[in-house]
Formats: sequence, structure tokens, C-alpha cells
Amino acid sequence: MKIGELARRTGCQVETIRYYEREGLLPEPARSRGNYRLYGSAHVERLTFIRHCRALDMTLGEIRTLLMHRDHPERDCAEVDALIDAHIGHVESRLAQLESLRGALLELRARCRGDGGTQDCGILRELAQPADEEGGDAPPSAVEHIGGTHSH
Repeated sequence: MKIGELARRTGCQVETIRYYEREGLLPEPARSRGNYRLYGSAHVERLTFIRHCRALDMTLGEIRTLLMHRDHPERDCAEVDALIDAHIGHVESRLAQLESLRGALLELRARCRGDGGTQDCGILRELAQPADEEGGDAPPSAVEHIGGTHSH
């Protein structure tokens, strides 16, 4: 099958498939006489696995490690368990950051009644204040952006 068919079967964008190939997550496909990429059922299966991992917000490094264990079934499963345990820790940390962010946003929202012009808006006035370097009222997560994935 060509790349368009692989994309349709897996619900994955063509550009993403090419990216996974460049990153070494998907093996290089065979080529037709016309130099088209030709994919097989192993590509469908592997791409489905990768997409499941991405849906669980795993990094490419984590996925690479899981694929390595999948490709070598004689390896110790405890390493896979440890990777998932670490990922759960990242998720718990992000949940705590998000809860802190929620509190900061609720506090910010309480600064404005929502009536009158924006020149009297407590939210806009508060956002214009310099950041408190010592951590005063605002938690650090209120100042820092919380990303979608953890890094490694």
C-alpha cells in the first residue's frame, strides 16, 4: 500500500508518517519501480502502536524505548513497567501544576466583576503588574507555561 492508504488506515497524517520514518520509529518502506513508498501490515501495526503511545502523551524517546522492548521480546518487562511508572509520575506532576494554575486563574477571575469598561478591569490591571520575584501571591505555575508533554 502507498503512504496515503497507510494514513487512511491508521488515521495518521502523511507528514506525521514521514516524520516517524525520519525519527527511526517506522522502518524504511520498500520502494516501487516508480519510487513510491510501499507499506505493509507490519507498518500498520507499528504505526497503530505509536499512535496509542502518543494518545497517552508519551514522548518519542519513551516510544522508542517501548518499541525496542517490543522488537526484543526476550528483554525484561520490568523495564517497561519502570518506564510507565515514570510516565505516571510525570502525569501526576502535571496534574498538580494544572491544579495550581486553575487556582491562580480563579483568583485572577475574582478580581473583576465583569461590569464597566476594560479600563476598570481588575484582570487586565493584575496582568499588567510586574511578576513577583519572591513568589508572593502567585504560584510559579501561574507565571510559567505548562506544556503538553514532559521532556527527555
